[in-house]
Amino acid sequence: MNADLTKPAPRSTFELFKAFTRLALMGFGGVLPIAQRELVDRLRWLSREEFAELLSVGQVLPGPNVVNLSLMVGDRFFGLRGALAAVGGMLLMPTLLVLVLAAAYRGLADVPAVAGAVRGMGAVSAGLILAMGLKLLPTLTRNPLGRVLWAPLALVAALGVGAFRWPLITVIAGLGGLSWLLAWWRLGASSSKDPA
Repeated sequence: MNADLTKPAPRSTFELFKAFTRLALMGFGGVLPIAQRELVDRLRWLSREEFAELLSVGQVLPGPNVVNLSLMVGDRFFGLRGALAAVGGMLLMPTLLVLVLAAAYRGLADVPAVAGAVRGMGAVSAGLILAMGLKLLPTLTRNPLGRVLWAPLALVAALGVGAFRWPLITVIAGLGGLSWLLAWWRLGASSSKDPA
């Protein structure tokens, strides 16, 4: 997938490294919502549709979604060098910070204010992810499943994991596989109607 020449793009692998370092530091503990805002809204390196597409692929691949996303964005602009620069930017500073914070937390874990701060950060991360999901919701208008199918599947997934505590692997394999088959069937049905 090549980058669109009419859109802004990073001028160098170092600019890519700096952008992903900034993302990693701004979104410590919840980078995806920040990545969407930075890559789509501020830098305009990706459209919302491209971001949603890359994020979807990144969620299927093994490893953290945002690392997979950084790898694909870097590759899109500079190939292997870009992929290494983006992943390096995404991982270098957070790794150093986690090591420092882990050493500090070891001595402060029993302090009630620290425990409350950690719980609060979890709630903020959940809110950021929900906001990103709502912001990307319009990109589903061109989803091959259509609202009639993707909305109930998303609801079943959310209830299954959140309320019924189904194992995530079961939900991904079951509903993900079903969604893939339905999309494949609908795309095949729509292409057979085209007189091309």
